[in-house]
Amino acid sequence: MTTIKNAPRTSTTLIVRSDANSRITHSKDPFYTLMRRLFQEEKTALRGKQFLSMIEERQNSGEPIKTSEWKQVMEELGVGRASFYAMRNKLLGAGLITNKNEEYRLSGQFSKDLMDMANWWWTAVLGNKGEL
Repeated sequence: MTTIKNAPRTSTTLIVRSDANSRITHSKDPFYTLMRRLFQEEKTALRGKQFLSMIEERQNSGEPIKTSEWKQVMEELGVGRASFYAMRNKLLGAGLITNKNEEYRLSGQFSKDLMDMANWWWTAVLGNKGEL
């Protein structure tokens, strides 16, 4: 049996909105809006935002969160082990974070994947010349 900590985290589901008024850049809180597109429950979205902020703060200070600090992170977020790893795995699957070298860091994979999809749609499907 696979534990949630070791569950596959190669992809996830993200809500995409076509309405221009729903763009993340139009939001008062873009991080929260992004998390609501990733997580169904508001409380999980808030925890996801808090976890990303923790990762960003520690990464910028030069002391990234170690994966071995999972108990402290769980306590700070106020979640159990299964909820923590489910949230973390969704962030890993979306490419928002990485846990290479046993450290949590923000990742650019999310942006690269979205740009790749957008450029493919723009050129291959819509027939436009050049990238966006």
